[in-house]
Amino acid sequence: MLAITDSATLQGVVAVPVTVEANGGEKGEPRCVLVGLPDTAVKESLDRILSSLANSGYSRPRTRVTINLAPGDLRKEGVAFDLPIALCLLASTGQLPENSLQDFLIAGELALSGETRSIKGGLSMAMLAQKHGKKGVLLPATSAAEASLLGGIDIFSIGSLEEAVAFFKGEHPRIPLDSKKYQFADSPDHYDEVDFSEVKGQANVRRAVEVAVAGGHNLLMLGPPGSGKSMIAKRIPSILPKPSMEEFLDILNIHSAAGNSVLNEKKFFRRPVRSPHHTISDVGLLGGGTIPGPGEISLAHNGVLFLDELPEFKRSALEVMRQPLEDGEVTISRSAGKITLPSRFMLVAAMNPCPCGYLGDITNDCRCSMPQIQRYRSRVSGPLLDRIDIHVEAPAVRVDDLQDERVGESSADIRNRINSCREIQVIRYEKHQISSNANMTNKMLSKYCQIGKEEASILKRAMNELSLSARAYDKILKVSRTIADLDKSENIEMNHLLEAIQYRSLDRSLIL
Repeated sequence: MLAITDSATLQGVVAVPVTVEANGGEKGEPRCVLVGLPDTAVKESLDRILSSLANSGYSRPRTRVTINLAPGDLRKEGVAFDLPIALCLLASTGQLPENSLQDFLIAGELALSGETRSIKGGLSMAMLAQKHGKKGVLLPATSAAEASLLGGIDIFSIGSLEEAVAFFKGEHPRIPLDSKKYQFADSPDHYDEVDFSEVKGQANVRRAVEVAVAGGHNLLMLGPPGSGKSMIAKRIPSILPKPSMEEFLDILNIHSAAGNSVLNEKKFFRRPVRSPHHTISDVGLLGGGTIPGPGEISLAHNGVLFLDELPEFKRSALEVMRQPLEDGEVTISRSAGKITLPSRFMLVAAMNPCPCGYLGDITNDCRCSMPQIQRYRSRVSGPLLDRIDIHVEAPAVRVDDLQDERVGESSADIRNRINSCREIQVIRYEKHQISSNANMTNKMLSKYCQIGKEEASILKRAMNELSLSARAYDKILKVSRTIADLDKSENIEMNHLLEAIQYRSLDRSLIL
């Protein structure tokens, strides 16, 4: 008897349909043959499946059974095919009615006991099932909870092989998960651990961070050791605006495809913040591998990627970020296939001005020679710096500031201003597929970043004196637009433009 059902495999963060077929009653030695370009994990699944069948009280196939995963030219990987293969085996041997298997998309790993275990990419599979008009999706509990947030399609949580069989026999109530049960907390209380009120001094850096977050701009902090760069960066999550539901589903989809369960980690309804160590490899940062998957820049999609000690990262690892910073996505080609991963993130970086860290510090003498400084700065290429909107200097904190008992402005106050600024941008770009000033196209610049003759003259002078590139010109206009939005100004005025120009400190004073 032939039994057929539908499942899926992941290519990057996108689910691709796979048809699972099992044909029982064939002549020959009683055994199961698996075909359809499976990888090692899929090949090993047969032993798990047969054990789970036995431990769940079902009979193993007593004839030769051919199991096919179609299409045959697509490589199948992972453990998500355990449950659909097991159900097809039961249907092909007459232990389960086959007529309704194809109405649902099924995926899940099986334990030897017959219980199900979570899989990668449950949300992607739910999106695929919705696209193909399936009646619903059967997934293990954790994966089903994530997928239920999608809405528009019934998601069923299956705890074991027995539950799945009872589901198709009509013995198990077909009650889909309620997505409201798994809504994420969005209270600001989870920011109590760190707050901007704890930062002493550094008013200029705090302002630059506020502008960067308000417009989604890339930020580079430059200063000596102990000036508070890392401390400020760790408090950026406390002022990030909440993502929209669409943005959060993108975040959840990428993390699910990478095997990170947001539900298990008990994260809140917020943007991701990734902070990889400077020893990270090119593949770890960009993504890829034998079977291409998301890297840190994709895991930071719709969030923040913080790179501390920027020049300590490998030059090759930093250079791979140039395309994602520009396009908001990265395309990876490997022998196993070609995938495109989303990577629209806000880059926050910190670095010292020289190897010893004290160049320009009035309290400590710099011990570095000019060649040493040049080699140190050359680790970060000009094209990469050109893609960073805001460069801000973080000088050493004065003792008077450290001993000042006055409490600084809280994260809540800063976040309120940023939320108001983001609301202006969401309304402005509601007809476009962006939500922040940093992502404006050239066509949008000419429409939303118009400046007067006097402002144009000042900008022209800055371009000539600082030898700025055309990309830096656009960055200045985008940052000016954000500063104007923070002031709730419809037009970009002179003070907005001048503030944006002074945020190009590496162009202004550190060109070698």
